[in-house]
Amino acid sequence: MAKKKAKNIKFRSSLFWDVDPKTIDFKKHRRYIIERILDFGNDNEARWMWREYPRSLLRKIIEQSRVIRPETRSLWQLLVMKP
Repeated sequence: MAKKKAKNIKFRSSLFWDVDPKTIDFKKHRRYIIERILDFGNDNEARWMWREYPRSLLRKIIEQSRVIRPETRSLWQLLVMKP
Protein backbone atom coordinates (compact mmCIF):
# COMPACT_ATOMS: atom_id res chain seq x y z
CA MET A 1 0.00 0.00 0.00
CA ALA A 2 1.38 3.40 -0.98
CA LYS A 3 2.17 5.85 1.76
CA LYS A 4 -0.19 8.82 1.87
CA LYS A 5 1.60 12.11 1.40
CA ALA A 6 0.17 15.21 3.05
CA LYS A 7 -1.26 17.62 0.54
CA ASN A 8 0.34 20.98 0.93
CA ILE A 9 -1.69 23.69 2.48
CA LYS A 10 -0.59 27.27 2.79
CA PHE A 11 -0.92 28.06 6.48
CA ARG A 12 -1.82 31.57 7.53
CA SER A 13 0.98 33.35 9.35
CA SER A 14 -1.60 34.42 11.95
CA LEU A 15 -2.20 30.74 12.77
CA PHE A 16 1.50 30.10 13.36
CA TRP A 17 2.53 33.54 14.59
CA ASP A 18 5.53 32.23 16.52
CA VAL A 19 7.24 30.30 13.70
CA ASP A 20 7.83 30.57 9.97
CA PRO A 21 4.98 28.51 8.46
CA LYS A 22 7.30 27.39 5.64
CA THR A 23 9.47 25.49 8.14
CA ILE A 24 6.64 23.35 9.52
CA ASP A 25 6.94 19.62 8.83
CA PHE A 26 3.49 17.98 8.50
CA LYS A 27 4.60 14.76 10.17
CA LYS A 28 7.23 15.91 12.65
CA HIS A 29 5.14 18.82 13.98
CA ARG A 30 1.73 17.20 13.73
CA ARG A 31 0.78 17.73 17.41
CA TYR A 32 1.65 21.43 17.16
CA ILE A 33 -0.27 21.79 13.88
CA ILE A 34 -3.34 19.98 15.20
CA GLU A 35 -3.45 21.95 18.44
CA ARG A 36 -3.25 25.25 16.57
CA ILE A 37 -5.93 24.25 14.08
CA LEU A 38 -8.20 22.96 16.85
CA ASP A 39 -7.96 26.27 18.72
CA PHE A 40 -7.56 28.86 15.97
CA GLY A 41 -8.07 27.23 12.59
CA ASN A 42 -10.59 28.26 9.97
CA ASP A 43 -12.93 25.92 8.07
CA ASN A 44 -10.41 25.10 5.35
CA GLU A 45 -7.66 24.31 7.85
CA ALA A 46 -10.01 22.13 9.92
CA ARG A 47 -11.10 20.20 6.79
CA TRP A 48 -7.47 19.73 5.80
CA MET A 49 -6.61 18.43 9.29
CA TRP A 50 -9.62 16.10 9.21
CA ARG A 51 -8.41 14.59 5.91
CA GLU A 52 -4.70 14.39 6.71
CA TYR A 53 -4.56 13.00 10.24
CA PRO A 54 -6.13 9.81 11.60
CA ARG A 55 -9.07 10.13 13.98
CA SER A 56 -7.16 8.16 16.62
CA LEU A 57 -4.43 10.81 16.65
CA LEU A 58 -6.98 13.63 16.83
CA ARG A 59 -8.75 11.92 19.75
CA LYS A 60 -5.46 11.41 21.58
CA ILE A 61 -4.43 15.05 21.18
CA ILE A 62 -7.86 16.34 22.18
CA GLU A 63 -7.79 14.23 25.33
CA GLN A 64 -4.15 14.85 26.31
CA SER A 65 -3.29 18.37 25.14
CA ARG A 66 -2.48 20.87 27.83
CA VAL A 67 -2.57 23.86 25.51
CA ILE A 68 -5.99 23.80 23.85
CA ARG A 69 -8.68 25.84 25.56
CA PRO A 70 -11.41 24.03 27.54
CA GLU A 71 -14.20 25.27 25.27
CA THR A 72 -12.23 24.08 22.24
CA ARG A 73 -11.75 20.67 23.83
CA SER A 74 -15.49 20.38 24.52
CA LEU A 75 -16.43 21.23 20.94
CA TRP A 76 -13.96 18.84 19.36
CA GLN A 77 -14.86 16.06 21.77
CA LEU A 78 -18.40 16.27 20.47
CA LEU A 79 -17.21 16.21 16.85
CA VAL A 80 -14.38 13.67 16.97
CA MET A 81 -15.35 11.38 19.80
CA LYS A 82 -18.54 10.25 18.12
CA PRO A 83 -18.43 6.55 17.20
